[in-house]
Amino acid sequence: MSEIEEAYITPRTNAYLLGHEEAEKFLLEAWKNNSLHNSWLFSGIEGIGKATLAYKFARFLLSANSAQKDKYTSLDTLPDTPVFKLVANNSHPDLKIIERDYTDTDRKKILKAIKDGEQLSEEELQGLKRSAFIRVDDVRTINEFLSKRSSQDGWRVVIVDSIDDMNASSANAILKILEEPPYKTVLMLISHNPNRLLPTIKSRCAKLNLKPLKDAELASLLRRYRPEIKENEIKELVAICSGSIGKALNYADNGALERYHELEKLTSAGSAFKLSELLAFCDKAVANEDSYELTKSLILKIIRRLMAQTGRIEKISDSWDETLKIFNETESLNLDKKQALITIISNLCKRI
Repeated sequence: MSEIEEAYITPRTNAYLLGHEEAEKFLLEAWKNNSLHNSWLFSGIEGIGKATLAYKFARFLLSANSAQKDKYTSLDTLPDTPVFKLVANNSHPDLKIIERDYTDTDRKKILKAIKDGEQLSEEELQGLKRSAFIRVDDVRTINEFLSKRSSQDGWRVVIVDSIDDMNASSANAILKILEEPPYKTVLMLISHNPNRLLPTIKSRCAKLNLKPLKDAELASLLRRYRPEIKENEIKELVAICSGSIGKALNYADNGALERYHELEKLTSAGSAFKLSELLAFCDKAVANEDSYELTKSLILKIIRRLMAQTGRIEKISDSWDETLKIFNETESLNLDKKQALITIISNLCKRI
């Protein structure tokens, strides 16, 4: 892995997938029966393994022998094989990955470090920012990629992670490619919210909707990826991450349980909450962008839980609508984030 990869395992380097055995079997059978669609839409909530499945299938397509189909019983590719290593390093000639690139400023920083033979510090790596959208110019590089023959006259694979990150221009560019994909080409589009996609994009894809992971699967994955976490914390994380291992790992790595408990304390006090505690909580919440985004997620989690538990569902429902409105206005109008959190939490407390 290069110095610009995340510290923890990524979908591209992950050989282990849990909870989507039916989807794996479906793809394998489509390949065996020569009924594999050229374009696929992998959908489902964020962090459940859609990209991990896409890379797993890509490795399989790029390594499997179509003359010996009967011998394959899974999509597994061993981590020590050349194909696995090439895909992990994003250097396989028959695989094209389209995702949000780093901002121009951070791209220059990365390229300079590579040119100078230096490594960015962990703090610098964490501070790297990606563009808001997948650039249309990046999408157009797919045409050049598909215009060339595969290295061994086999499959060519394109993974878009995620198509939700495209703006109108890049979405129209990918649509043109989906209209007439070349022979022996598979495009896998990953979407966390397919309802927002162009209907014409969805209509040109075979659809594979992945379900949220089960509690037992989440607990197993947390033990695998974060063995230092205590069992009581695993149980709490499973309860608040909505079937998403990505969210569970993010929560585990960023002290989400402690913040969630602080939110519970504030809201359980109702209108008797302490202003000093609210202000202190919001100060920590806006320490950086990641902290703020985490807090937004936890606030919505608290409101959903309250809606399920309280008899005052109408008032809590009002809080949900109001919270989404304030979050949207804060982002679109670049308003004060701390004040937004203060308003949301204090209003919620008054409704309980």
